[in-house]
Amino acid sequence: MEQYSTRQNKISKLVQREMADILLKLNKSNFQGKLISVSVVRVTKDLGIARVYLSIFPSEFSEAILAEIRKLTKHIRGDLGRRVGKSLRVIPNLEFYIDDSLDYIDNIDKLLNS
Repeated sequence: MEQYSTRQNKISKLVQREMADILLKLNKSNFQGKLISVSVVRVTKDLGIARVYLSIFPSEFSEAILAEIRKLTKHIRGDLGRRVGKSLRVIPNLEFYIDDSLDYIDNIDKLLNS
């Protein structure tokens, strides 16, 4: 397991908090009836890339929603920059991924109960 510096952890938490707010607003306008949450943000050592893991419910829409969010990455990064520009010198590039750990847990739960 990678060891994160205090700075990486602080930036991860900051980006996660702001991304949750940005995606909440995006969700209201683009993906009504779907639930998008930011489960974790991992920032690289050089602080240049933030990997944002999204949990999307219902999960059958996750690939389509992820594709749409990836198209809007430039716009989302700009919005993030306006929000955290005073705290960060460089706004990290954003990479979005599906966090399927909830599906995994659900699957294990089903297997154990059958």
